[in-house]
Amino acid sequence: MSPLQPLLALLALAEKERDASLAAHQQAQRAAEAAQAQSQQLLDYRSDYEQRWTHQFQTQGTMPVLHAYQGFMGRLGQAVTHQDRIVAQAGDQLARAAQVLREHELRVASVRKLIERRQQELGLVAERREQKATDEFAARAGWNRSSGFGADAH
Repeated sequence: MSPLQPLLALLALAEKERDASLAAHQQAQRAAEAAQAQSQQLLDYRSDYEQRWTHQFQTQGTMPVLHAYQGFMGRLGQAVTHQDRIVAQAGDQLARAAQVLREHELRVASVRKLIERRQQELGLVAERREQKATDEFAARAGWNRSSGFGADAH
C-alpha cells in the first residue's frame, strides 16, 4: 500500500462532501431565487390590483366593493409579509449552505496541500536514500582501490 493511500482516501471523501455541499448550495440558490421571484410577483400583482381598483373607485365606488377591496388587500398584504419571511429564510439557508461549501472547499484544499507536502517529503527521502547508496558505493569502490582489490598489479 502506498504511503499516500490514506490521504488519497481522505481526499476522495473530502471531495465527495464538497460536491454534496455544492449541490446543496445550488439547491438553496435556486430556492432563494424562486422565493424572491414569487415575492416580486406578489408585489407586482398588488401594485396592479391597487391601480385597477383606484380607477374602479373613481368611476363607481360602493361600500360593499370597498369592503371587498380592503379585505382582499389585507389578505394580499399578509401573503406579501409571509413571502418576505420565506425570502428571509431562504436567504439564511443560502448563507448557511455557502458557509458549509466554503468549509468543505477549504478541507479539500488542505488535504491536497498535505498530499503535496507528503509527496515532497517522500521525494526527499528517496533522494537521500539514493544519495546514501551512491556514497556507499563510491566509498566501497575507493576502499577496494586503496586495498588493492580490483586494481591492476603493476
